[in-house]
Amino acid sequence: MSFRAAYDEVLGQWPGPVEAVDLPTPYGTTRVNSCGPAGAPPLVLLPGGGATSTVWGAVAAAGAARTHRMHAVDLVGDPGLSVPAPGRAIRSVADLVGWLDAVLDGLGARGPVTLGGHSYGAWIAAHYAAGRAARLDRLVLVDPTQVFGGLRPGYVLRALPMLVRPTPGRIRSFLGWETRGAALDPAWLRLQDESARFPAVRPVTGPRPDLTALGTRVDVLFAERARCHDAGRLARAARVALPGAAVEVLPGVAHHALPLTAAGEIARRL
Repeated sequence: MSFRAAYDEVLGQWPGPVEAVDLPTPYGTTRVNSCGPAGAPPLVLLPGGGATSTVWGAVAAAGAARTHRMHAVDLVGDPGLSVPAPGRAIRSVADLVGWLDAVLDGLGARGPVTLGGHSYGAWIAAHYAAGRAARLDRLVLVDPTQVFGGLRPGYVLRALPMLVRPTPGRIRSFLGWETRGAALDPAWLRLQDESARFPAVRPVTGPRPDLTALGTRVDVLFAERARCHDAGRLARAARVALPGAAVEVLPGVAHHALPLTAAGEIARRL
């Protein structure tokens, strides 16, 4: 199965009609998959690294696409259908903010939007909120990494072979270990297999975002069984950093099982 066929198979599970658009940005063309009522409040969602925008289908089906016009974004340079511009790689947090500015402009988002992200996508969303709070109505962080604390060394070591030389076997082995054998969507797993063939692009890294002066409403969901960090400790850190935020630990779920599982709770928060 080709990557595009696997991608389309997962997208075919989304509820209702899906509108796919390719938005021009200074850093390349960005694929956005949208569903839900055209006049509903906008909800923009960023996936975790390597997960593609299609990972948000379960959240759409759980209710997010009934209450919002949901826009799920393929990250530029990551597996997906976004196409980087030659010679204009995203190399800094400022580039990420500029890229997301262009995406929101292309979507015609004139008023404040709800911005959500999972894992690395949550890190991007948090940095965007720190610099562009006026464009946001709410910020929803789903098991964010590198926002309220770092990654466990053991998790990084376990992920390293998959990151250095990804293969379908290594990807499945890592996901099985991290999710503790959780039942993940078979179609999405086939898409993960195909993502091993994507050229490796180093993701942007940097400091933790400064959210201390953020006036936007923030919801933070942590995965209780995440192996990448200590969910309880980070939940306490989030409550200290953001006293007005709604912070919750989702019981019985692992980091990479999100947002495929616990979709109903995520949709309720959104």
